This record gives sequence, C-alpha cells and structure tokens, in this order.
Amino acid sequence: MSRVAKKPITLPKGVELTVAADAISVKGPKGTLSVHHLPGVSVTVDNGVATISLAEGTDDKFGGTARALLANMVQGVFAGYERKLELVGVGYRVAMQGKSLNLSLGFSHPVVFEAPEGISIETPTQTEVLIKGADKQRVGQVAAKIRGFRPPEPYKGKGVRYAGEKITLKEAKKA
Repeated sequence: MSRVAKKPITLPKGVELTVAADAISVKGPKGTLSVHHLPGVSVTVDNGVATISLAEGTDDKFGGTARALLANMVQGVFAGYERKLELVGVGYRVAMQGKSLNLSLGFSHPVVFEAPEGISIETPTQTEVLIKGADKQRVGQVAAKIRGFRPPEPYKGKGVRYAGEKITLKEAKKA
C-alpha cells in the first residue's frame, strides 16, 4: 500500500463520514460531498479517524487516490476552498451583478460568467476575483474557466492570472 494511503484522515468536530454500498459521503458545516467507491478500496471510521484499506490481492493504485479524495472532501466541507484571480491590464475590470460575474477584458463586449451551483464568487476590488466552494475540483475548474477568457500573454503579462502566479515575459523583437 502506498504511503499516502496508509495515512489516517482525522475528522474534525462537526464532520460526518458515511460509507454506503455505492458511495462515500462527507457531511459538514459547508455542505455535503460524495464520491463513488473505487474498486478494491474500503473505508472504516473509528473514533473520528477514517482509515483506508485495500482488499487482498488487488492492485494498490487506487489507495492513495481514494485517501486524497476523502481528505480533500473533509477539508472542503469543514473549511472550504478558495482561489483568487487577478486582472492585469489597462481597463480590465470585474463586477458582480447578482449571481453573474461581468468581466471587461478588452473585448468589444463584456464577458458574462454565471456562477455554478455550490460556488460563490466575490469581487473584493475591481481587479480581483475570489472563488469559494466546498469541492476543490469545482473551485479549480471555475477558476481555470474564468482565467481561460483572457490568459496572461507572454509579452506584457496582461490578462487574468492566479494570485501569485509568475508569468515569464518574452523579450520583444529587436530591430
């Protein structure tokens, strides 16, 4: 069994992990998440600690994956995940209008993005977007989709980037 799969998952106070025949669900203050069973993997919960075990004679390739998925679900329903985006460029602005995000990214028209279910989007300033949710994969997917509207370009670095992302700028053409 992998080193990741051997590590137990501590369940914080207020988080419940239930194992059904076809799925594993985690319920907490931020919501409920579930994942289907991976073949050959079984989960047991004792005194607020979940452990992963593999069936005898099965390949251990799903052990670490199952443990990582469950740990991310526990973290998500307890504290949640957030991703911050920055808009860099003259005239690049963002504003919330109800549940939709209105982005001005230098196009002839504004880009309107509807927030999916389970994801909350905030705009602390005109050039920052904060994406929050319980599901790590969905938060990252929404952030990537918004970034995809205008990815940072390599000459001036203008565009939508993740907070703290380093953009390697290319040197301009020499005459």
